[in-house]
Amino acid sequence: MAIELKVPSVGESIKEVIIGTWMKQVGDAVETDEPVVEIDSDKASQELGAPSGGTIQKLLKEEGETAKVGEVIAIIDENGKPSAKKSGGNGEAAKKTEPAKKPEAPKKAKGESRIMPAALRLMEENKLKVSDVQGTGPGGRILKEDVQRALEVSSRKPAVADADLTALDAPKQGGMRETETVRMSNLRKRLAQRLVDVQQTAAILTTFNEVDMSAVMALRAEHKDAFLKKYEVKLGFMSFFVKATVDALRMMPQVNAKIEGDNIVYHNYQDIGVAVGGGRGLVVPVLRNAERLSFAEIEQAIADFGRRAQNNEITPDEMQGGTFTISNGGVYGSLLSTPILNPPQSGILGMHNIVDRPMAVDGQVVIRPMMYLALSYDHRIIDGREAVTFLKRIKECVENPTRMLMEI
Repeated sequence: MAIELKVPSVGESIKEVIIGTWMKQVGDAVETDEPVVEIDSDKASQELGAPSGGTIQKLLKEEGETAKVGEVIAIIDENGKPSAKKSGGNGEAAKKTEPAKKPEAPKKAKGESRIMPAALRLMEENKLKVSDVQGTGPGGRILKEDVQRALEVSSRKPAVADADLTALDAPKQGGMRETETVRMSNLRKRLAQRLVDVQQTAAILTTFNEVDMSAVMALRAEHKDAFLKKYEVKLGFMSFFVKATVDALRMMPQVNAKIEGDNIVYHNYQDIGVAVGGGRGLVVPVLRNAERLSFAEIEQAIADFGRRAQNNEITPDEMQGGTFTISNGGVYGSLLSTPILNPPQSGILGMHNIVDRPMAVDGQVVIRPMMYLALSYDHRIIDGREAVTFLKRIKECVENPTRMLMEI
């Protein structure tokens, strides 16, 4: 019996997607819910699983082509058997099938890499082993660009220690001046357009402050073991900043508002977007009703977002409807930045690296762990007084975290 693989609904406003990487080819065996293809929308990238077990009979779309929601993109034969020969599929997709050399289905030991067909061919051509390549795709999957990156690294290493210097000076065939053109994903195109739009339509201004992290670090060190034992998640810094942000948003509701035509919409709840790095780039899932969440619930939610973002499992619905955003560039080593608004929100908080710096305290110079904070805001509805007061309130809460518990 033939089973149709259709593009599912991936968001209320999304009508079409772009076909990403086919993980299975014509003739390959597939199990129920096993990933078959990656699809990109303007909100997120996600893997599409097989609705039933069987064998891939036809691929109706090429990588990079557009498909509408509900459109059939592949046919699965429930009673089919895996083919050891090239199967007569659809167009170029069928031609890509390699006898006996295609990557095995990912029914392997935990953590073992899966290899995309294009990557496998390139590895075979250059006699690379799996151990020579670091996979960056979902679940550690090895992509074509991972192999190319490994080849670049190997090309920089001298073949022998006593190599002829004249040979090293000679131009290398297939050297570093090669270029590759890759189609921009829907997610990246949509993100790029939104960033340009907000720069052109909002009056963005950034104000800065710095916070002494001593109190939070001491509190965290004192309770981290008990916290981990009870909640099975580490106590991080983000929960303190989410709590402080909720407190500051209540004090300055303009920062939690948005412009809608000629009106200002105020929110009586705090849905905080938290920027996390994903397999396909930065995503901003939302902590719904953050004002109701405990420290443990915040840390558990953020840890879950982080895990699923790496595997491109964050859904479009989880990234919609935030009222404010927190971005932590400090995890990448950023000392200072001016974050860009996430429209239609009117404010975004930028956290940065913690650095020991000499500070004047009670007339003496002492070394303290300091972090720069940045608040970018829409000056059309937020005045400088509100922005500075908002950032100062976050500083007060973080430097004296018991205030958040006592709500003073």
